[in-house]
Amino acid sequence: MEITICIGSSCHLKGAREIVSKLEKIIEKCELSNQIHLKGAFCMGKCSVEGVSVKVEDELFYLKPENVEQFFQDEILRRL
Repeated sequence: MEITICIGSSCHLKGAREIVSKLEKIIEKCELSNQIHLKGAFCMGKCSVEGVSVKVEDELFYLKPENVEQFFQDEILRRL
């Protein structure tokens, strides 16, 4: 599975770096490094939306650092 996180300037200001860090830790903790790959992208065209743009299998989500764990439980684990 590939998870793409926007690291453009707008999303960077909304916490993209923290979201990447949290996802890396969760993936490592769950021992899913061989199944989930994180990828960065510049601007996904949704800069005005509240939250960082994150794409999973062509589905776009908007995350804040405080909802990364819930997102992982609800959206990532159910797809594996």
